[in-house]
Amino acid sequence: MSTYTPKNILVTGAAGFIASHVANRLVRNYPEYKIIVLDKLDYCSNLKNLFPSNSSPNFKCVKGDIGSADLVNYLLITENIDTIMHFASQSHGDNSFGNSFEFTKNNIYGTHVLLEACKVTGSQIRRFIHVSTDEVYGETDEDAVVGNHEASQLLPTNPYSATKAGAEMLVMAYGRSYGLPVITTRGNNVYGPNQFPEKLIPKFILLALRGQTLPIHGDGSNVRSYLYCEDVAEAFEVVLHKGEVGHVYNIGTKKERRVIDVARDICKLFNMDADKSIEFVENRPFNDQRYFLDDEKLKNIGWAERTTWEDGLRKTMEWYISNPDWWGDVSGALIPHPRMLMMPGGAERVSEQSESGLSGNDNQTKLLVPDAKNSASPQKPAFKFLIYGRTGWLGGLLGKLCEKQGIPYEYGKGRLQDRASLLADIAAVKPTHVFNAAGVTGRPNVDWCESHKTETIRTNYDAAHPEGSGIGFKEEDTPNIAGSYYSKTKSMVEDLLKEFDNVCTLRVRMPISSDLENPRNFITKISWYNKVVNIPNSMTVLDELLPISIEMAKRNLRGIWNFTNPGVISHNEILEMYKKYINREFTWSNFTLEEQAKVIVAARSNNEMDASKLKKEFPELLSIEESLIKYVFEPNKKNSAA
Repeated sequence: MSTYTPKNILVTGAAGFIASHVANRLVRNYPEYKIIVLDKLDYCSNLKNLFPSNSSPNFKCVKGDIGSADLVNYLLITENIDTIMHFASQSHGDNSFGNSFEFTKNNIYGTHVLLEACKVTGSQIRRFIHVSTDEVYGETDEDAVVGNHEASQLLPTNPYSATKAGAEMLVMAYGRSYGLPVITTRGNNVYGPNQFPEKLIPKFILLALRGQTLPIHGDGSNVRSYLYCEDVAEAFEVVLHKGEVGHVYNIGTKKERRVIDVARDICKLFNMDADKSIEFVENRPFNDQRYFLDDEKLKNIGWAERTTWEDGLRKTMEWYISNPDWWGDVSGALIPHPRMLMMPGGAERVSEQSESGLSGNDNQTKLLVPDAKNSASPQKPAFKFLIYGRTGWLGGLLGKLCEKQGIPYEYGKGRLQDRASLLADIAAVKPTHVFNAAGVTGRPNVDWCESHKTETIRTNYDAAHPEGSGIGFKEEDTPNIAGSYYSKTKSMVEDLLKEFDNVCTLRVRMPISSDLENPRNFITKISWYNKVVNIPNSMTVLDELLPISIEMAKRNLRGIWNFTNPGVISHNEILEMYKKYINREFTWSNFTLEEQAKVIVAARSNNEMDASKLKKEFPELLSIEESLIKYVFEPNKKNSAA
């Protein structure tokens, strides 16, 4: 068996999980090799993963996207690359259901750019190792005793695995048509230190560290095989040196585990009661029951699994206990069904990492960010918001939140009743998301709408913040719109928007903020009234929920959502808190609904909106009373004894 010896290796996606272990291993074991790593530093990448290699003279880190043909061509030529190990990809199957185009762009187009660059260099590239997944084989029969071998048919079942299979077809075509020396690997699940916690094992470990339940898709009977990261890094070391051009190698193990058993093993490590700590949640759209690989071919060229499940899981747990903040804020990844274009800390973390220590030794710059002349034009931001309602309360707050989070945004100039002006806004701004916070709610209240019905329809017709009515109403229940013309126009809009699959409708209810001087604030309003009714209602604490609306946009959530804090609170309970925290001398009186009806034009809805759907997506969401204390009354507290 001949042995291949590379000189200059380009490792793509090397700040990610598996590739960082491979890059660090090659830097450590082969000082005569030059290792150049390329990573765009997406949400699941972290330069800290490459710290072990930072001081090595045979290591260089380049920040950039494999989709930039100019950059890739520049690196292949200037670094005299003879070997490519292509790990870069979007790899989380759950995310692919919510953002499949991003997977096509990264996994297929990015691979195509690399292959084309290799073709242009002629015979310079002596090895192109393409990293694929066991998921391209599709679901294995539950009773199969022989795993999928390398010549098995590819039958992917989700957008992620379909893009990986598509990339494989491109790799194979360039091998046959242009003689590119390609090798493909297809691997089982990998776990270990440094893994971003969108994946099962690190997610469960971090949730266990926080004392939270472990969410399992479906009934937990799905079977998977798991390999420890260092064993997988060794497998790539073997494939690099002993793999045959034109061949495919499965990197796998015959030791299988049900997801429920993985959860129980983690509960055991943390001394948790599995029956109380495991929560069964809705399954993803399609969840293959089993992936089973035949791993004999790789064993025949010298690789073997070394780490037992028990040892690997223990090492992984110990690492996360020692490094709980390695990834920063990962709360968005720990929910049962993450649907993210980019997780918290992605783009923001890039600039932090650039200053965090990969600055090189005396003679070498370790983090290279190519200048404009050597790379493609700057990447577009992940998000850009177009917001309607600039002069309104919610629209103004949304703009401030975008500034705080560093999200590019512009306010719409068009009027909602003028379709041409809206199209012009969209063409000029090119937004990823449109926030519609515009609408007439009444001047000074919804009574105005009763005598200005034409203006109300014209402005509210496309509004995206409707309220429901009726006690305990869920999103799918029919609204009770008999009370006011304002409510009727909101319900009209909901019915229209149901026909579109790219709309997220948020039902805001009695909005409250920490700005107690704002006349639109529900607390401010009732504190100014001589008399108030005393009926429990659902309400929306904007300081907590508006940031969640931006996160919902990032997750590409759709449909109707009751956008309130869980639970209800009455007018009197709020005013009691106002008296306790703000003004001990404050007094008020109540009147009955009958008395209220005599002084208002439009009947008011008094109801509880079921917020369980929102709470399930955002488990950290506080109840209405807790949220009022944390976000409104504590920051404004004037009574020292409160």
